[in-house]
Amino acid sequence: MRRRDIIAMLGSATLTWSVAAQVQQKRLPTVGVMLAASYAEGEQQIKALESALAVLGWIEGRNIHVDSRWADAAHIRSEVAKLIASSPDVLLVAGPILVPMRQATNTIPIVFVGVTDPAGLGIVETMARPGGNATGFTNFEPTIGGKWLQTLKEAAAYITDVTILRVAATQSMILQAIQSDAVPLGLKCIDCAIRDGADLEVTLAATLKGRSNMGMIVMPDPLLAPYRSTIIGLAASEHIPTMYPIRTYPDKGGLMSYGFDLLHQIRQSATYIDRILKGEKPANLPVQAPTKFEFVINLKAAKELGLALPPTLVARADEVIE
Repeated sequence: MRRRDIIAMLGSATLTWSVAAQVQQKRLPTVGVMLAASYAEGEQQIKALESALAVLGWIEGRNIHVDSRWADAAHIRSEVAKLIASSPDVLLVAGPILVPMRQATNTIPIVFVGVTDPAGLGIVETMARPGGNATGFTNFEPTIGGKWLQTLKEAAAYITDVTILRVAATQSMILQAIQSDAVPLGLKCIDCAIRDGADLEVTLAATLKGRSNMGMIVMPDPLLAPYRSTIIGLAASEHIPTMYPIRTYPDKGGLMSYGFDLLHQIRQSATYIDRILKGEKPANLPVQAPTKFEFVINLKAAKELGLALPPTLVARADEVIE
């Protein structure tokens, strides 16, 4: 056989193998993942997901493919469209991504994590029977509001007023619980409802300015997440002790948070992904409430606020940031 023929044969064999490999890769069940995190945070979350899937027999690159994406607030919808266009078999999304993802598809199964009141958002019909193409894990129950108030009052006994930072368009049973639980604690709630990120800084600054007896609770609204640095900065500049809903705030310099453990929920989501890939429908899988919470305190932030936190409070923290 001539050298030219051998080279042609090898080239043809390589092309055939390459095409076959691509076809095999396309046939792997695919989980499209979009989480509201920085790249570093997202990498940790993807590892948690892949580890949980592996326990259930799904090994990345062998019998499943995890297609993970990240997007800032300005590019969420374009990235959602790209992910949908790749035709994954199931989607895993975090709170801020859920609404645009649900608007983009009502057919691809969606598992969500870290979502507040999915029924109120119109994502599911009921918690027990979601009824559509989405199910997953909520981040809070209404009773969490009382926990936030009590802990904030314990950290700063002098406060008499509590600003509730929220997005005006979002209705929440947690807000109602906070307003109800504030009365026996002798606290007055001040509603700080913003329309969007554009008026957050002006509205919040005006609410907090010069209020030496005020604390603040930041509601778990996904629309507030992109502005956490602004919120933390304003709270610090006005010396306002603040309770945040998730640990990303104290990680970035906020005082403290009490909220669900996102990594735990991502690991839990693997069970629903497994069941959906095996043929079950999201419509029949009940939305689950959080089962694991974490209390995080940033002592450096407390010092800058001039707070001497009670030792009993610090001892209860799951993590203390020095």
